[in-house]
Amino acid sequence: MNRLFDPKADAIWDAEYVGSLENVVPGIVDAHMLQWNPRQTPWRAKGLARVRRLTPRLGDRAFTLLVSQSDREYVLTPSVIARAYETEQYVKDISDVPAVAGARIDTVILADSHWRAYAGDIDAIPDVEDEELSETRYAISLPFGRNGAPRLGGLIVHGDPRSPNFATQLDAQLDITPLVRAVRVLAARHPDPRIRDSTPVEGLVASAAALRGYGEAVRRGLVLEVFVYSHQLYDVISLAREYPQATIVVDHIGAPVGAFGPMGARTGNTAAARADIMRLWRERVVSLAAQPNVVMKLSGLALPALGYGHDTRGNIGSRETLAQMIGPLVGHMVSHFGSERLVFGSNYPLDRPNATMGMLVGALADVLATWGDDLTRRVFRDNALRVYSIDDDPSA
Repeated sequence: MNRLFDPKADAIWDAEYVGSLENVVPGIVDAHMLQWNPRQTPWRAKGLARVRRLTPRLGDRAFTLLVSQSDREYVLTPSVIARAYETEQYVKDISDVPAVAGARIDTVILADSHWRAYAGDIDAIPDVEDEELSETRYAISLPFGRNGAPRLGGLIVHGDPRSPNFATQLDAQLDITPLVRAVRVLAARHPDPRIRDSTPVEGLVASAAALRGYGEAVRRGLVLEVFVYSHQLYDVISLAREYPQATIVVDHIGAPVGAFGPMGARTGNTAAARADIMRLWRERVVSLAAQPNVVMKLSGLALPALGYGHDTRGNIGSRETLAQMIGPLVGHMVSHFGSERLVFGSNYPLDRPNATMGMLVGALADVLATWGDDLTRRVFRDNALRVYSIDDDPSA
């Protein structure tokens, strides 16, 4: 099946299609995955990891007692953050993808992994900039491209454009490795006090200091990447207009928190509230997509913060269920971003409690099959290679 994509037509997902990437995508690019080791890195969950390693049952209880509701709901289960998640674990997780979806993941883009307590607070940790460089050194030490592991195509590093040292920091990152392709600002902040914030700073993305600082990344040819919640998407429009020559990537489909179920103290608590979250997300996506330099990342599709996964074992259940849930959202993004401004990312292991990798890739392949092979190939491979300036030859 190969229906041609018509950008002028309403993009309505057809649940009857079952997608296969065989003979469509030569290899999948996972444009958003994470790696860490609590024993060896300055990971914010290092204390919990130590308790869990010594006394696993106590560690699980400590997670419930000591970790805030916002953090618990964000990661769902302590095993996600309290254990090492490195190349060996990732390779195991992606092993079902060829059988399920018909193609293997051959390239990954590694995103910064929240080593800091607050990514946007440059005063919270004295050595935050040293930690950022340490994370980059750690990332390039991982055995990607060996023993069947995908190649490391690029790195998304953290940076705070408000910092007076931002330019120096970017140069230091690029001196460590030319694989640095993007700088990411974690600016998600929610009015619900029990939903996890990634910064204590209101309006970080569109602040005057940040808008000035972003220019340093643009001058170095880096992609600007942001993680915000859906009510903050208009801030990204300000950034896109300030730097029309730059590519802006929005993580996790703009994160409509609570769209699928209750979160925090009061978010998405009723069907009417969830419908309102979806309505506002849809409106903001339309406005955001009108900026031609903005790319939406189809990552976080099983992120607990969307409102599913309150059962510690996850509650999506199947590829078909996930496809039904994300289908309308993906269809809306296809309608407005078209075939060239959408990229796939697994957000593993943070999405792992709710969906296996095969389930994630398979569900998205099923949804995209509605619009044909060309769009599917672009989302799973071509667009990421272009956006992050990666050679198309995995052996290169």
